Amino acid sequence: MAPVTLRTARLVLSPPTLADAAAITDAAQDPVVPRWTTLPSPYALSDAEGFIAKAAAGWDAETELNWAIRADDHWVGMLGLHRLERGGAAEIGYWMAAAARGHGYLTEAAGAVIDFAFDSDGLALERIEWRAVVGNVPSARAARALGFRYEGLVRQGLVGPRGRDDGWIAGLLATDDRAPRPWPVLDA
Repeated sequence: MAPVTLRTARLVLSPPTLADAAAITDAAQDPVVPRWTTLPSPYALSDAEGFIAKAAAGWDAETELNWAIRADDHWVGMLGLHRLERGGAAEIGYWMAAAARGHGYLTEAAGAVIDFAFDSDGLALERIEWRAVVGNVPSARAARALGFRYEGLVRQGLVGPRGRDDGWIAGLLATDDRAPRPWPVLDA
């Protein structure tokens, strides 16, 4: 599939390019990033370059769609739909540079990707799944704000560079109203 660029009031989402490699590498040095994501640590420029090539291949194969999030023409984060099944489902994943957190960029960008994913002129998905390592409260808050419904705990269900982790799982259906609902792991 040809890469798709999405725009919001403040952001441009488009596939990452080699021009983003240094910014991605710098942001990945934040210890929070490898703690909650599958990014390797330490993270080198060659890792970013490899990821960018993989992202292009994912668009070509229609299996994984990754967008670089840009504010004022500067890279601020990544957002992707993984394990894509056209007309079916995908898993959403995201991470932000430390300086970009707290500005609402993530929910703004994810809202645009979700709209595209569910739109009949977009991907026409029926379900988007969110997963995160237990304890990743900022990611859970963003998912809840986007309307994801908490579905439970997946014991040792997430695999990353550190091995297996317990994970939280939530889902959003195309027919859901996206109004935030209580999440027991956040509201306890």
